[in-house]
Amino acid sequence: MQNSYVALDLETTGLRPKYDRILEIGAVRVEDGVEVETYATLVDSGIPIPEQITELTGITQEMVAGSPGIRDAVDGFLAFAGTDVLLGHNLLFDYSFMKRNIINLGGEFERKGLDTLAISRVCLPKEQGKALDKLAAYFGIAQEKHHRALEDAMTASRIYEKLKERFGEEKPALFEAVPLLFKVKKEGPITNSQKVYLRDLIKYHRIESNVKIEELTMSEASRMIDAILLRFGRITR
Repeated sequence: MQNSYVALDLETTGLRPKYDRILEIGAVRVEDGVEVETYATLVDSGIPIPEQITELTGITQEMVAGSPGIRDAVDGFLAFAGTDVLLGHNLLFDYSFMKRNIINLGGEFERKGLDTLAISRVCLPKEQGKALDKLAAYFGIAQEKHHRALEDAMTASRIYEKLKERFGEEKPALFEAVPLLFKVKKEGPITNSQKVYLRDLIKYHRIESNVKIEELTMSEASRMIDAILLRFGRITR
């Protein structure tokens, strides 16, 4: 059974790794069942935080101002986690966001992992809620800041330890790390012509925007241009 790992949780601007951004990274290193070190950072994603995400997480635009950009935040996580086994609740969600960003930044990211959601679905009754907060309540785990990355990562690790303690001897295979599978293709960065046209559109239509244009991918820039054209129209001379 896996007794040492790095528990990971992300807060994001949405649910789609191809279109949304990482907003916060939280991780805790566990060695032989003991939490020994943590990593946590907000991320200045370069795009506005949707209102519903602020309502869910409590993270505001003012809070992320001055925080590391995605490259520094991801580099910090990689230095913290190394090649260790990852653990999370619905881990593939967090892994998919992390892998897409690392690939787009020119790196590689292949890991093994453990998913407390998958384990709990096998071990616990169907009627028991499997959401992170429901499992925390079920196991008597206190949680002060639900939907904040570090707190949720720590909660996932504590749920794992409870599950392992209760079901490890009976179902040891569930507590062995498996390869995490998510295919992603590197996206090209925004082109110079897109940068010029996007800035011209924003200036011409007097659009207030705090988007970091130079950090957009080619596809993100294309979608933003299309959205502006659909709402405001083209530049007319």
